[in-house]
Amino acid sequence: MKNVANQRYYLVREDVLTDAMQKTLQAKHLLQSGSVSSIWDAVKEVDLSRSAFYKYRDAVFPFHSIVRERILTIFIQLQDEKGALAKLLEIISESHCNVLTIHQTIPIQGRANVTLSLDVTSMAIELDQLIQLLKKLEFVESAEVISSGAL
Repeated sequence: MKNVANQRYYLVREDVLTDAMQKTLQAKHLLQSGSVSSIWDAVKEVDLSRSAFYKYRDAVFPFHSIVRERILTIFIQLQDEKGALAKLLEIISESHCNVLTIHQTIPIQGRANVTLSLDVTSMAIELDQLIQLLKKLEFVESAEVISSGAL
């Protein structure tokens, strides 16, 4: 095995990973979550050979597991409703995100823009799940990530 310090790393989209790599990630998640107690059970559950699991287990990782401390900036368009920002921040809090900054424009024509900078180091859900939760709120017209990165 190559010296880890001399290896290069790449960030790739999930859809370009091989089937075996994706199943390895699923098996690792099952093990980490405690859903299964052994590698044998994990690979059986996701229909993967143990040799493929061992080949990829130290090579593929979810992005969030590598970056330990992260700041995420989200831009949200809200309808001007009483309590809308409070409900939005409740979802953020329940997701274990720490609000670093909030910038809200004065509502014009019944809409306000909110930019949130969040420390998502301890976030309890996946980023796409958080965005979907925000978009489901009846007063949210749009929610999008405008930047993310390490602290």
